[in-house]
Amino acid sequence: MIRSNWIVALLSYSIFFFWYTNFSGPLSQEEINLAIQRIEEDDLASKEDKENILKFMQEDDGGDFYMVNYLDFNENPPTLKHTGKGASAEDLINYYMEYMYPEMFSRASHPVFFGAISANALDHIGAEETKKWDQVGIVRYRSIRDMLEISGNEVFNERHEYKVGALTKTIAVPVPSPLFFDLRIIILMLILILTLSLDLYRKK
Repeated sequence: MIRSNWIVALLSYSIFFFWYTNFSGPLSQEEINLAIQRIEEDDLASKEDKENILKFMQEDDGGDFYMVNYLDFNENPPTLKHTGKGASAEDLINYYMEYMYPEMFSRASHPVFFGAISANALDHIGAEETKKWDQVGIVRYRSIRDMLEISGNEVFNERHEYKVGALTKTIAVPVPSPLFFDLRIIILMLILILTLSLDLYRKK
């Protein structure tokens, strides 16, 4: 007979797994075309950036990925409507993230790591302007589709202005999800350990 704790463990993990995993497959050509229309309207993105984004979407395998972000904060950010005069770069970023966090978490996307830079780049070849950064952040996205949904409305466009104002420069590089760092495996191992431990405790 299956113990109740194993049923609870199985149901809990199943809910988490289905929320955390993209079952909709890669982007369709129609979705890519719609995204291209939005990207073409972005005056901040260069032609090369737009081509890179298109290639990234066309090579979508439907899986999750990590976005590695390098951030250099603006010491004199602009005065914007919702943050007001004298607001710091952090104030502008926080206003931007007020929108991002709920949208990300509802799609099983989330920050993995944020940390302040402790020194300028120690190993550096070329691109002199990329030696100095203030912060590095790593964000997990369930799929490219989820990332496009988060950035695909007027609210994001309004909030994104605050991110742009908060930064002097930034780089965002997508990285495939490493198997050893997959939270689905980590959570599975934790649930197994806890459930087995409970079984052992009951046998005493």
